[in-house]
Amino acid sequence: MAHPGAFSPRCAMADLTTLPLFPLQETVLVPGAALDLRIFERRYLDMVSECGRSGSGFGICLILEGNEVGLPATPTAFGTEAVIEDFGTTPEGLLSLRVRGQRRFHVLRTRVRDSGLVIADVYFCNEDASSPRLRPEHALLAELLRRILEQVAGGNSDPEPSLFEDAAWVSWRLSELLPLSHAQRQGLLQLDDPHARLQQLLDRIADDLDQQDTGDA
Repeated sequence: MAHPGAFSPRCAMADLTTLPLFPLQETVLVPGAALDLRIFERRYLDMVSECGRSGSGFGICLILEGNEVGLPATPTAFGTEAVIEDFGTTPEGLLSLRVRGQRRFHVLRTRVRDSGLVIADVYFCNEDASSPRLRPEHALLAELLRRILEQVAGGNSDPEPSLFEDAAWVSWRLSELLPLSHAQRQGLLQLDDPHARLQQLLDRIADDLDQQDTGDA
């Protein structure tokens, strides 16, 4: 199964790992973001059981071709490891999961089990142990994130002030919370440099404001 996408040098430095994939039609999971899932296909129920026994996660990728249900879909080359934080049962009797995005990965190759579950050989992307500090030109984005979090959390969330100086954390939270298209969010996921990620977000916001001004004129 082919996976278009430029290979990331920072992913190439890590060891090759096997990871089951859960491709999604309209979701790009970024590191640190939470996601609620409903599981009902046998292949994914078995995957969750295996992850529970081994204490491991699974990969979430945006679908390039195909659908979430039925025949195995073709996922993007970059995805994010999902770690199960909580589980339960829906009123319809389906398994529900709350997962959290962890490490980014790049898919080298895939194979399909008889059950239809896609198994990938992936390289986890090496992230900086200490994320670079926010640059002055991106300070506006940190303030924008503060305001978004205040609205979303209703005052119930109080992140450490130092996080708003962390370029990677600010970039991932904005990538999660801003109204971006799937393609835009996927493009941000594939960037290794948090400063480049922030600059793309800043450019996107500036373009949107320009379009609004043009429309109001």
